[in-house]
Amino acid sequence: MGNTIRQLTIKGFKSIRILDEFKLGKLNVLIGANGSGKSNFVSYFRMLRELVEGRLQLWVSQQGGADRILSFGTKNTSSFESSIFFGSNGYRFNLLPTVNGGFSFESEGLYFDGQFETRGGHWYTIGSGHNEAGIKDETKRISVAEYCYQSVSNWQVYHFHDTGDTAGMKRLCSVHDNAYLRSDASNLAAFLYDLLDKSPKVYDEIRRVVRLAIPFFDDFSLHPQSLKTGEEQIRLLWRQKGSDDPLWPSQLSDGSLRFICLVTALLQPIPPSTIIIDEPELGLHPYAITLLGALLRSASKRMQVIVSTQSVPLLNEFSLSDFIVVERENEETVFKRLNEQDFTVWLEDYAIGELWEKNILGGRPMP
Repeated sequence: MGNTIRQLTIKGFKSIRILDEFKLGKLNVLIGANGSGKSNFVSYFRMLRELVEGRLQLWVSQQGGADRILSFGTKNTSSFESSIFFGSNGYRFNLLPTVNGGFSFESEGLYFDGQFETRGGHWYTIGSGHNEAGIKDETKRISVAEYCYQSVSNWQVYHFHDTGDTAGMKRLCSVHDNAYLRSDASNLAAFLYDLLDKSPKVYDEIRRVVRLAIPFFDDFSLHPQSLKTGEEQIRLLWRQKGSDDPLWPSQLSDGSLRFICLVTALLQPIPPSTIIIDEPELGLHPYAITLLGALLRSASKRMQVIVSTQSVPLLNEFSLSDFIVVERENEETVFKRLNEQDFTVWLEDYAIGELWEKNILGGRPMP
């Protein structure tokens, strides 16, 4: 359930001092130098998920307090405000820092512009002075809140960078933890096992695409084990071609394991309406990056995709109209869309990735 994001405003969040009424499409590829603010844009969506779930203060505390969240600190920025529109709905909030390092809601509101609104869209005020978002509680009272909450909470940030020995994707998980793919793929085994049972065609497609990038891979080996408590757990094991011996996830390279996670996320049969992925190319072979580009393009036909990257091979898989150039100007993050017509002559001789390397598109470190 949910709608994709069509317009976004962020003011006072980390390096994003002002991003005003910025439009997003089905496929949005953020490019920019290290430190430009791409990760802060991704971080905004992590924060938003925690906010609507009533965990804002915990998230802020983990970030180091409001002074670390507000652009250039509380001495320079008095509030953090945002509005986001999706379909016929919207959600907005304005946060003020508190003396204990947290935030308080100066305002929070819901928007609806539907067929029964004769005078245009209407904002519903949730209230002010509260420390945690009221949108979830409002779902019990008005249908607009239910729809807005379901939409925002459906958006998913995926982060598969942690492939260490203690990573969740390598450990046992509950067989019944399969309602959706978790942001860190810690329930990957349970999710794939459920697909094998309920969506075998999708499972086979995931297996096929994984084999394109990992030729020695044959199949997953997914066998639940029962505990004395009656609970069933499962671990991500796999087999290579020509062998029936199950292998551990640690016997795959980090890049291969991340690729499996990415393929699963992008081919899942009931995807989030919007997915956000930060630098998915990490550790991938160039051919796997090419496959990833095709997967992202295809996925954007079923869901909205927001992805940040610094990979030249991955850039070559997209059109200029897909790009959002992220740069640092006067220590602030700015976002720019490209006009493909401005680069027609360049594209006759150069690939998009080459133009980025030459700093023709922007988004590269400045001398």
